[in-house]
Amino acid sequence: MNTDIMIFVLSLLATVLAAVVLYQQLVFRTGTQKKLREMHQRLKGILDENSGERVMVFTENKELMELAAQINRLLEKNAKVEADFRRSEISSRKMLSNISHDMKTPMTVIRGYLEIMRTKGAAEPEMLEKAERKAQALMELVDSFFSLAKLEAGDTDMEISGLDACEVCRESVLDFYESLTKEDFQVDIGLPDGPVFVQGNREALQRVLSNLLSNVIRYGSEGKYLGLFLRTDERSAYIDVADRGKGIDSAFADSVFERLFTMEDSRSRSVQGNGLGLTIAKRLAEQMGGQLTLESVPHVKTVFTVTLKRALQETWLR
Repeated sequence: MNTDIMIFVLSLLATVLAAVVLYQQLVFRTGTQKKLREMHQRLKGILDENSGERVMVFTENKELMELAAQINRLLEKNAKVEADFRRSEISSRKMLSNISHDMKTPMTVIRGYLEIMRTKGAAEPEMLEKAERKAQALMELVDSFFSLAKLEAGDTDMEISGLDACEVCRESVLDFYESLTKEDFQVDIGLPDGPVFVQGNREALQRVLSNLLSNVIRYGSEGKYLGLFLRTDERSAYIDVADRGKGIDSAFADSVFERLFTMEDSRSRSVQGNGLGLTIAKRLAEQMGGQLTLESVPHVKTVFTVTLKRALQETWLR
């Protein structure tokens, strides 16, 4: 009899334990499903309203907490992509607006000179020269615009090879010899006696240096000083283009390479005065595997530095 009772009690306990386990599993599944529904509804609301909020979940379930964390990572990345897109869209609209304005000015001048010459029935040399200068400025503007567009679209084939940076620096300074002499600049050149081979593209490096040297003449003329220096370490070569002009205030230093950054007291209106020169120079440096940076103390010294990877002489002579 006692044995029968014990068997009954044990059977009853087993049944109760089984019922408890089933109940706990049911509660767990129901609770998890409820949390998932809440997360789904919250995520849908965030995406529909584009609110920028995050999914919050209060649970001890580690898997649900990890899921919520990964969802929030995706939301943060999506917000960053949208912000970058909006900035790019605003920049593009501003660029088109400024380009349109800058094109309109020389075109108006050219049309005015042509109208005068048509009315007088003769072409005066002085007017022809002025019209030619305006036409040249317009062509340079169009060239800068399309160069930047191609660079940012990745539609520029650039062959990277070894080249002598010292040689390119010397050639670049000579190109501006007449302008520097005319403006009475003190020119300070510091280049190694021997060649310094870097990984780059000759035409691209020439254009970068041309933009920077033109910037010195245009915006650093107040200091009447141009410095061009080439220094190296084991891995990189550094080309410094310096002036002692009005410089760039620290408030604008981070924005000076942006497209169409046109603060009136900023040199970022570039070589052609259209806000594209420094942007193009930076993109070209980056495409060569390098970078273009700025350090400026207004009215003391402003230095743009082109950094490029060094190349072995054997690579250059291949």
